[in-house]
Amino acid sequence: MLSALTEFVLRTVESLGYVGVAFFVMLETVFPPIPSELVLALAGFVASRGEASLAGMIAAATAGSLAGAWMLYAAAALFGPGPLRALVRRYGRWLRITERDLDLAERWFYRWSTLAVLLCRCIPLARSLISVPAGYSRMRLLPFTIYTAMGSLVWNAVFVTAGFLLGERWETVLEYADYLEWATIAAMLAGLAYLAARLARRRLA
Repeated sequence: MLSALTEFVLRTVESLGYVGVAFFVMLETVFPPIPSELVLALAGFVASRGEASLAGMIAAATAGSLAGAWMLYAAAALFGPGPLRALVRRYGRWLRITERDLDLAERWFYRWSTLAVLLCRCIPLARSLISVPAGYSRMRLLPFTIYTAMGSLVWNAVFVTAGFLLGERWETVLEYADYLEWATIAAMLAGLAYLAARLARRRLA
């Protein structure tokens, strides 16, 4: 099944380029069972063959992430918790989403707010579901967009670049996806800590 999916994604990205990457990333954001690691690594692989630019693939993937996040945000804001939870109860097994997953995303959001929107973009499944409580609470769209773009850009850049550097061995990315995920989160936390320290020093100066 994975090989057939891989072939389909590869052929689509080859033929549609940036549009294909943006479409698949948007789709995997709305339908989490589609693995973003696969799409992003393939995008990097295609770029390594000179059929697209690395920066362009990262930008296209980030645009797709934003589009998918906006769709989930809008659905949550429009329909509210009741209908969406009913949808998960009925079709969640096909989407590999449970109400417990929604509960966890809500707890993270209501505890960490914008930080959750930023960091969860680097956690599979949570990167999609964090948009739901943000929509419920009608989080201001500009901060939601900024933090979504920042987190998605980091995640996309790591996996697209890995696929680019590995070239024909791009599938290695899938084998080490968990390590890359944690490394990405650690790098983001380190960056946030650095910025916070600099801001604190400026206030004390």
